[in-house]
Amino acid sequence: MVRFFFIAAAMCCALSLSADDGRYRVEWSRYRIDGSRTGCVAPSADNIETSVGRVSGKTYYAPDGRVYKGGTVAAVASVVLDAQPAMAPVKKVIGYSPQAMILAEPESALSDLFIDTLMDAVEKKSGKRVDVGIGNFGGIRVDMPEGDILLDDMMSMFPFKNSIVYVALEGRDLRAILEQMAATRIQVLGGVRIVVSDGKLLSATVDGMPIDDDRVYGVATISFLLDGGDGLHVGKNAVDILNYNDIDIIDIMLDYVNSETAAGRDIVYGTDGRVRILD
Repeated sequence: MVRFFFIAAAMCCALSLSADDGRYRVEWSRYRIDGSRTGCVAPSADNIETSVGRVSGKTYYAPDGRVYKGGTVAAVASVVLDAQPAMAPVKKVIGYSPQAMILAEPESALSDLFIDTLMDAVEKKSGKRVDVGIGNFGGIRVDMPEGDILLDDMMSMFPFKNSIVYVALEGRDLRAILEQMAATRIQVLGGVRIVVSDGKLLSATVDGMPIDDDRVYGVATISFLLDGGDGLHVGKNAVDILNYNDIDIIDIMLDYVNSETAAGRDIVYGTDGRVRILD
């Protein structure tokens, strides 16, 4: 088995490749960088040694006092430490979150924050009413940390180049997307409140009213989900599509954090029960 480690702002992802009869199987596991393993935590620009440790010669001195002489640990630590000066610009503190926002399905404060911000941005850019937002959990890669928010945190949270999109959908097509989610996997939703039981969509309301099959709804989404991303086809049967290729997800999320910080506000959000799954 061959294992590779990828380190982001708040998580470490391990990719394992194992051969079985000439075929390779890919397995992912995630470890939170919370200091529990070697004392390492995500560094800012001015606390590299206390967060990541140091290397002298071929020996790595971890933040928790452990010493690793030679081998891959010291070699990898050297690569990480050597990269820190180039990473200094993304270690800028851009906001503050008094509590962590942990990504969770089918609804979480972080996913609600993302989709509500997307809806606002698409409505502002398009000049059209946005009734519903559809995103995907896979597009949010790490949690919002407690405390200082670095530019690196946000870039790690939303690393993919997916543009924001306005889609006009008839109610029957919007309902079909929600029914597919109910039967498979609920994704990130805004503007609509749904109740699901046993893989079936029991109800779906917008502005307190059941979805009208003949009404055209304004939907905010991302380019990845227009035609097959995560199994969704939000662009199917669309009455209109406006793809803003010059605006990516990270752009709107940074605008939100920067504007809240400039106004002297912390980054705080909560859930509102927009998704209910009955046992």
